[in-house]
Amino acid sequence: MKSVAKKRVVLLGATGSIGESTLRVIRAHRDRLELVGVAAHRNAEKLFAICREFGVRHAALGDAAVPASAPPGVTLHRGPDGLRELAALPGADTVLVAVVGTAGLQPALAAIAAKKTLALASKEILVLAGKFVMAAARTSGSRLLPVDSEHNAVFQCLEGHRAADVRRLVLTASGGAFRDWPLEKLAHATVADALKHPNWAMGPKITVDSATLANKGLELIEAQWLFGLAPAQCEAVIHPQSIMHCLVEFTDGSLLAQLSPPTMTFAIQHALLHPERAPAGTDTALPLDKVFSLDFKPADQGRYPCLRLAREAMAAGGTAPAVFNAANEVAVAAFLQSRVPFLAIPRIIEHTLATVKNVEPTSLEQVLAVDAEARRVAHSLPT
Repeated sequence: MKSVAKKRVVLLGATGSIGESTLRVIRAHRDRLELVGVAAHRNAEKLFAICREFGVRHAALGDAAVPASAPPGVTLHRGPDGLRELAALPGADTVLVAVVGTAGLQPALAAIAAKKTLALASKEILVLAGKFVMAAARTSGSRLLPVDSEHNAVFQCLEGHRAADVRRLVLTASGGAFRDWPLEKLAHATVADALKHPNWAMGPKITVDSATLANKGLELIEAQWLFGLAPAQCEAVIHPQSIMHCLVEFTDGSLLAQLSPPTMTFAIQHALLHPERAPAGTDTALPLDKVFSLDFKPADQGRYPCLRLAREAMAAGGTAPAVFNAANEVAVAAFLQSRVPFLAIPRIIEHTLATVKNVEPTSLEQVLAVDAEARRVAHSLPT
């Protein structure tokens, strides 16, 4: 058998849930993947344990104030500059960005400028600055490979097909922790309740986003940029089993779907090994010898106002998606700290969208300024 050259991977966000799944994939395919750089926000102990296990020589801590001493042979990069340095690491082939929120934007742009393959798990990057990120990728020739399970599914369904032949794509959503709750009970939902996701094991922020369906709204906006589609071509549907991750409908009426178990390792492995495939060395495939069902229903806008607000922001274009994302980040953080109730999240987002003027940005700096303004407004609004 012909040997396959190892792909050298930089992993930003190594200590989160996506990072942990990525490490599982790399452990299972050490003959194909080599970890050459890792970054975390502030968990130095876990970061350095990863360095020792995988023989990584470059590490970064996003929080420059964290006191830490790197193991022998490991170069420690610090702060935002350190993340950018790691993203442009000479010799690396692929940079997987799994940083929560918008903190991954500058490292992603650094990876693109360095002509790396960018494996993107942080949907907020394209929501905030899709216009500029995609333009930078076109200029540098850097390739973007989606890591989110839904976008990776769309990517697989679209391979070999023309974008002009796509009528619409449909992303599936589990419905989150409150999918089956009576609406009147949502006023009393606690943080602990919101973090009980029925299908997926994820970090706190994205788990809350799943409960509000803000995550699906962010994913629709991201899909628009990734696949060059109009807002009206991007839809979402509730699929409780989280087995079918997308449907792509073509102009002739045919539908293609991608199915896999509700674990991120399948999408991560596909992105890291693309265009090659290999046996799944981490999680088992779908048990087709057992009976299971695939159910679908529309997303109730009364239960999920954040999805409506995201779609409105996507249709408005300009800086509206960035405002939606910023307000959502502020609102979710306040909810996780028990400073606001669950139902305040959409109220904060809606007020922020109505307050911050929507403009067509002409520079990344303008987008970042709007992002900062939206955060100030969201922080100041009554709940």
